[in-house]
Amino acid sequence: MGGVAVAVLQPFTLCRPRGGWTPTTRPKSCAGKSRRNGIRVRVKPARAALVEARPTAIRVRDDDVVDGGDRSVKVQIYRGGAVDRADDIQAEARALARAANASVYSPELLVVKYGSSPVKVIRRTLKILTGLGTFGLNLLIDQRKGVIDQNKRRRAVELRQIFTRLGPTFVKLGQGLSTRPDVCPSEYLEELSELQDALPTFPNAEAFACIEKELGVPLDSIYSCISPSPIAAASLGQVYKAKLKSSGQVVAVKVQRPGIEEAIGLDFYLIRNLGFFINKYVDVVTTDVVALIDEFARRVYQELNYVQEGQNARRFKKLYADKKDVLVPDIFWDYTSSKVLTMEWVNGVKLNEQAAIEGQGLKVLDLVNTGIQCSLRQLLEYGYFHADPHPGNLLATPEGKLAFLDFGMMSETPEEARYAIISHVVHMVNRDYEAMANDYYALDFLSPDVDVSPIVPALRDFFDDALNSTVSELNFKTLVDGLGAVLYQYPFNVPAYYALILRSLTVLEGLALYADPNFKVLAASYPYFAKRLLTDPNPYLRDALIELLFQDGKFRWNRLESLLDQGSKDRDFSAKDALQPVLKLLLGPDGEELRTLVVKEAVRVTEAFIWGTAIDTYNFIPDFMKGLIVNGNATGPLAMSIAEQESMIALRDQVIRIWGLLRTSESFDPAILQPILQVLQQPEARNLGGQVIGGITQRLAARLLQQVLRVPPTVPASNL
Repeated sequence: MGGVAVAVLQPFTLCRPRGGWTPTTRPKSCAGKSRRNGIRVRVKPARAALVEARPTAIRVRDDDVVDGGDRSVKVQIYRGGAVDRADDIQAEARALARAANASVYSPELLVVKYGSSPVKVIRRTLKILTGLGTFGLNLLIDQRKGVIDQNKRRRAVELRQIFTRLGPTFVKLGQGLSTRPDVCPSEYLEELSELQDALPTFPNAEAFACIEKELGVPLDSIYSCISPSPIAAASLGQVYKAKLKSSGQVVAVKVQRPGIEEAIGLDFYLIRNLGFFINKYVDVVTTDVVALIDEFARRVYQELNYVQEGQNARRFKKLYADKKDVLVPDIFWDYTSSKVLTMEWVNGVKLNEQAAIEGQGLKVLDLVNTGIQCSLRQLLEYGYFHADPHPGNLLATPEGKLAFLDFGMMSETPEEARYAIISHVVHMVNRDYEAMANDYYALDFLSPDVDVSPIVPALRDFFDDALNSTVSELNFKTLVDGLGAVLYQYPFNVPAYYALILRSLTVLEGLALYADPNFKVLAASYPYFAKRLLTDPNPYLRDALIELLFQDGKFRWNRLESLLDQGSKDRDFSAKDALQPVLKLLLGPDGEELRTLVVKEAVRVTEAFIWGTAIDTYNFIPDFMKGLIVNGNATGPLAMSIAEQESMIALRDQVIRIWGLLRTSESFDPAILQPILQVLQQPEARNLGGQVIGGITQRLAARLLQQVLRVPPTVPASNL
């Protein structure tokens, strides 16, 4: 439910009134009741299923209310045991049974339902046409006057306001369009991304009646306290803060807006008919509009099933809440149905409220970095990610954790696309624009029959200008806007997963820029990419690493040093993982070409160490001895130019720095070299070592011969 922040440190003071659940103007406080007895009980609340956790005891404060009779019963909650998990599975099964009749998007059923209700259809059609027709007329006037570009921002604001007035379906539609740079210009993307779900709340009586109907029990048997009004409201429902009577657990209760299925069903019936019209008569649109509408409608209908949202939250927690700085609320399945969702209450502050966050002694940038790292894991490791990470769904807890809320809209990244994205970043760093253009096939941006040759110059024009600085210094929004302009001009079809993750990272960078105008999301992301390239054994990423490190048959030590430097900043970086996969690749059946390159580079590095040490030794001897050794040679004791000597010393020092980076890794242990030694005993490794020794011998012999003959270095001819 977009826009809902169910935990913003708001007071919670309403107790269940004796006369019923109608809110009063002055509710009684739940706090401060005297203790009647010393009863101590243990209860097992519903927890998210299949989530591993250590058993911990949580004690509710003495002044917390547990039920209507005993106002200060102490409760101990034990989490994480096998019994708990079994109970969760059973509770989830009961919740699924309650949601068995949840609505599912079916175009055929919509035709049957609304095809026989012409009055209702005509009334809603006129309302939609009035709003959108006015907008279309303004666009036509702008075009006739030649001011359509100048008025883009103004018209984008108008469209956002129209969508808000037209209700939940169009709010969701606008939010969907805000993630599509291939469909909308940047001005519209920015305005539509600000769409808020702030629709009027519906009466509490209707919400409470919905809870009782869905859960099948009276309200006062579920809660000992509930807030007198919604804590937050959005397009699909509204949220209350309550306390479970069975355990004293404070929870957020999300209740679906009455009649929402009817409203969005009618809207999608009309929008789908418009899609048929566009497919048939609007030649400029090549995409199957009806298929896009159906996909979007399925997503919205999934959001209407709160049991599905609970399962999304459970899966998200299992995958990503293993990090101590990420919090995902638990789901209480016994109090959840298709229209009621009960989850753990999270105290926190919205991520865009910088002053409140800093007032708790926290730093916005630390939380944003946590969000970026979690987003990258969602996108590139497991491929299951939160598709609506706006500031209202991201909270900073008093403990410094980043809490994710609202799991109604989730998406997945195909496995091939995950590796293609990392490869795309490598090609961007290398400025290999032809490879970047070809990546769009793997990313499913382009159909195989589209010629990418016209796209390459557009990519070159944009990125050559954008990459004047290093990639890590790029502003992510600038990059997305520029890339969006390219996508808008060519026949791209940006997959939903890609558009949504771009929006996610753009939102996080926008939040960080409030705290630090110099913040760069790509700089914060680079350690993750470096770690994945160095440690992931996947063949696709190994090829990307080789492509990054080797150019024109020469090893780029500066790139390896940069990768190790950035990768070591990632908390999960392991020097052991960075070494062994490379060796396996080098000595594998497909590593012949790589072995040839490694032999050449090993010879070059060994030579640099030998002659670099000789040069250092010469520099330390007394001056009177230097004169005897040099014997008039302007370049020193060695038959090589000053530039060549400096190059060898620089290479040697760079290799030493790289070894230092490996040694300073927290996970470094000299024992990791033992498997490497075992690998080096294999026949392929011995053969490789023989080639290296042979190459070194040849180079040293050539150098010694050059030294004996004192062949002078080539000196450029004078222009005089």
